[in-house]
Amino acid sequence: MKKTCLSIALAFMLMLSFQANAQLLRGDRQFTKADTLRGMLTPLRTCYDINYYHLDVKIDIENQSVSGSNLFAFTATQDFNKLQFDLFENLKVERVEYKGKSVPFTREANAVFVTFPSTLKKGKKDNFTVFYSGKPRSAKNPPWDGGFIFRKDKSGNPFVSVACQGLGASVWWPNKDHQSDEVDSMLISISAPKELDIVANGRLRSIKPQKDGYKQANWFVANPINNYNVAFYIGKYAHWTDTFEGEKGKLDLDFWALKEDSAVARPHWDADVKTMLKAFEYWFGPYPWYKDGYKLVQAPHLGMEHQSAVAYGNDFKKGYRGSDLSRTGHGLSWDYIIVHESGHEWFGNNITSKDIADMWVHEGFTDYSETLFVDYTQGKKAGNEYVIGLRRGIGNRSPIIGPYNVNQEGSQDMYNKGSNIIHTIRQLVDNDEKFRQILRGLGSTFYHQTVTTKQIEDYIAQKSGLKLDKVFDQYLRHSKIPTLEYKISDGKLAYRWLTDVSGFDMPVKVSLKTDTYSLIYPTNEWKSIAVDPSVSNDNFKAEPNFYINIKKAE
Repeated sequence: MKKTCLSIALAFMLMLSFQANAQLLRGDRQFTKADTLRGMLTPLRTCYDINYYHLDVKIDIENQSVSGSNLFAFTATQDFNKLQFDLFENLKVERVEYKGKSVPFTREANAVFVTFPSTLKKGKKDNFTVFYSGKPRSAKNPPWDGGFIFRKDKSGNPFVSVACQGLGASVWWPNKDHQSDEVDSMLISISAPKELDIVANGRLRSIKPQKDGYKQANWFVANPINNYNVAFYIGKYAHWTDTFEGEKGKLDLDFWALKEDSAVARPHWDADVKTMLKAFEYWFGPYPWYKDGYKLVQAPHLGMEHQSAVAYGNDFKKGYRGSDLSRTGHGLSWDYIIVHESGHEWFGNNITSKDIADMWVHEGFTDYSETLFVDYTQGKKAGNEYVIGLRRGIGNRSPIIGPYNVNQEGSQDMYNKGSNIIHTIRQLVDNDEKFRQILRGLGSTFYHQTVTTKQIEDYIAQKSGLKLDKVFDQYLRHSKIPTLEYKISDGKLAYRWLTDVSGFDMPVKVSLKTDTYSLIYPTNEWKSIAVDPSVSNDNFKAEPNFYINIKKAE
């Protein structure tokens, strides 16, 4: 007997009910049924594929509220008559409309379940619209704490935006809030007081006056976009344009700074944006969103990788708020937010992890984009020093891959540790042109796709020709990094790896007395080689570009 989506869903909901009672224990956090509803691809989510959204909302700045609708256009991936979408429970679903009529729905935590009047057949294209309203959560510490941001500029004008990575886009608009299903295209219609400017992702199609002193700005995104990247900016802006001659031709550049800051913003942004694009197209391949252009938009928070509308709030300073995270000095000649958040256009936006447990794919590669920018502009030696300098921020207390299916990130080490993992793999490849082609190949092979960590691991291993499975396991799935244990006595050097992963066998470059490094091939078992009797334990060192610990055996 052929199972329908509904029958599978019922069985799955029974499993979720069991999990709700027992709860899931991962490390020091307990996960509930609500976490599973938010983070797992249940049959009520996989039964439909999102094709198009039309988000049409009014932002009431005075009352810090939102109201409006979102059209869901989809293709049924199998027969079903019930599905799930997501909207935070503090926001009210006014009604769900299908073919001009309201259809029933129920809510559980932040999940909403819609029942259709008849079975939708596999392959059918259809749509429904959700009407909603309420006061979205306000972010206390954006962008790390998600939600709406209501600020004022120095002149007292409203300055409003949103940031919701990790927390989820359903904090402010109804959608299928799982990274694995990116909408193919989207129309974003934002209404705000008519005296203010409204910026969003994609390209501006029209501005329409409203009857109540508001105006509506309609922005169209022609490319796939993940939900948390959908954003708006409201304020009194100055706008100017430019172009960049890139690998795929002319790329339109748009800059939106607050009017009161535009005099300082223009030269500051001009200094880094085109250099950044040149560097990243060299390392990663063409900018992924030529159809939608590149925008840099001043935001009332530090910054976010909002696709084709990168949020900027670094106060027009070099470095990270005027400091160098690497403490090498190499980070003080460029604006950290421009480089880092724009690097996400390739990793995080072009290539998106299906589950946020794999968010190191976003943050590790983007963190490493800073190193590659330094490499491109200041030379390889400076790039190496920069990434090594970032190690001071690594804790190694928990794995950088988080638990799956519960909308939970891994350790914040995904940034600096992630970049040092990639840098270590670069040493193993030992050919910068080959390494560059691997990075560019990731961008073209997984162009506009959602991925798993395993897909990234397998691709790098295949293209490099290296055996990397145990390397990835140790660095990604365990908190500790490999320790190279050694001892020198009686003219012999003995060495081995101390690791959580059995059979760990990563080669590493070491040196005795000189600054010339040679590869050795440690395993978890002791190996030994003859050395000059004058060599002592104090003469042994590993090539610093390998991110490892060294320990002299007792």
